[in-house]
Amino acid sequence: MKVIAIGVHSAFATGTYEEVIPIKQVRELVTKIIHSPELINASEEIITAEISKQSQHLYTHKWQSNFLIEFDNTPGKKGKRPYRLLVDAGGDVRHALKNSGLTSGDIDGVYISHPHNDHIGGMEYLALTTFFNPFYTPMKKEWLNNQFIADKLFLEQEWWPVPPGNTKPDLFIHSKVLKPLKRAVGPGLDTLQGVPNVSLETYFDIHVLGKQENGTTKSWEFKDGDGQWTLTPIFAMHVISSSEEMPSYGISLQHSSGYNVLMPTDIQSMMPTQLKSHYQRAHRIYMDCETSPFPSGVHPHVKDLINHLDTKVQKKCLLYHYEAYPDVPKNMFYGILKTGDSHSYPDEAFLAKREE
Repeated sequence: MKVIAIGVHSAFATGTYEEVIPIKQVRELVTKIIHSPELINASEEIITAEISKQSQHLYTHKWQSNFLIEFDNTPGKKGKRPYRLLVDAGGDVRHALKNSGLTSGDIDGVYISHPHNDHIGGMEYLALTTFFNPFYTPMKKEWLNNQFIADKLFLEQEWWPVPPGNTKPDLFIHSKVLKPLKRAVGPGLDTLQGVPNVSLETYFDIHVLGKQENGTTKSWEFKDGDGQWTLTPIFAMHVISSSEEMPSYGISLQHSSGYNVLMPTDIQSMMPTQLKSHYQRAHRIYMDCETSPFPSGVHPHVKDLINHLDTKVQKKCLLYHYEAYPDVPKNMFYGILKTGDSHSYPDEAFLAKREE
């Protein structure tokens, strides 16, 4: 299993703009100056004005916290390997995917932890672009049979309200997150001309994980290499407002070898009581980490992680979800994530020790 950080910053982080000139335009500008009598001896002010005409804005991005997990022995929707699972969809995940050379057509499923915009803002993009992509899966191409999907749904009523599951992305979600997610994204998705009964199920093959109505707890298994990973939602409190609580359902990924990766997603304190045993069991923890000089109280702050987090737990943590890059003592944490960083699990040291 490979975990790729396609975005590592906080909900309201923004990148910076700089004035740059592409290499091609630099060559053209130099040639113009050399061969232009008016410019060869021009003042600095004139040369600066000429450069300004050629300059462009370069945006140094700060994509919101998102992860892409690849399972190399679970076939994707196109029968390819690996299966690509997004953990949350950012404020607009298309930009983070573009930065990674991917589009919605390369994503097989998405897990949603809670319904804040910086985690669900990309759902409309994922839904609509895969819905109107007739080649999203081979099964979809076969099912459509060269027919426009909106026409097929309108004319062939037996397909209401949803297309077959193998023609659309998977959505893994806890039941307590599903209802507010539907409420949040419903207006943006109810855009199919003439098609009745449009819902989240129209766009996604929904798998409700966690506690079921019959009292059992449902997980999901992904094959990977010679083993498998079991994904289980993990409850943590994120925000308690004046009207109601908002939990965030992180994920525990348990490998058949015993290796455990914990992604609590957005949590309120550095080590919630209900997660203590999960922190102790985990071999790697993806820890959200505020760096703002004005702590919000709904994320662990880097100062708390430095001063109060158990040293054994610190060594397991990869920090992310910050505004400014965290300034931490050397060798205190396992690492600080940057966009594009990836890690493969279970790690070789664990497997070697297990074989001894």
